[in-house]
Amino acid sequence: MSDHLTVVDHPLVQHKLTLMRDKATSTADFRRLLHEITQLLAYEITRELPLTETTIETPMETVQSPILAGKKLALVSILRAGNGMLDGVLDLVPSARVGFVGLYRDEETLQPVQYYFKVPKELGDRMVIAVDPMLATGNSSVAAIDLLKEAGATNIRFLCLLAAPEGVARMKEAHPDVPIVTASLDRELNEKGYIMPGLGDAGDRMFGTK
Repeated sequence: MSDHLTVVDHPLVQHKLTLMRDKATSTADFRRLLHEITQLLAYEITRELPLTETTIETPMETVQSPILAGKKLALVSILRAGNGMLDGVLDLVPSARVGFVGLYRDEETLQPVQYYFKVPKELGDRMVIAVDPMLATGNSSVAAIDLLKEAGATNIRFLCLLAAPEGVARMKEAHPDVPIVTASLDRELNEKGYIMPGLGDAGDRMFGTK
């Protein structure tokens, strides 16, 4: 994954994303679609997981066959909306370790403030995938990656559903070594920092809150 940004344009991803954007889509359907689309995006973001070989017995013969190598993958949810993407990745990689980063935006300074941080040990030996449905201004994403690097992570990927050009640029400036995988690069942010055309507040739509 050499490019900083990968937009997964698979027909199933794009179809499910259109359904998620529709404001008439119910909370239950939104949550299910997010789960399904995350699995498809996770397929792309785990493309470079390292492999080794093991010896197994098939019903026919003994054979050398590829298997995942090294420490287990670490998934890190950027609370709270990131939690909606965790299970989709865990369905594919059930042995992955899971961490959480809690950030909120200070209304005075507009800067992210940390309120929770709990991640797996030995991050430096793992591929770390940070998940958050929306990459909008990029401020909270950059802050989360800062914290992960401080905790020792060196091989980080960022997985999101939607990205705004402003957020991608902010991430590239702060963390050029962190590839981003998304289902769509949307047009812009509005004056309130929402992605346009977007799908509204992912957390609210996922959890049925306003």
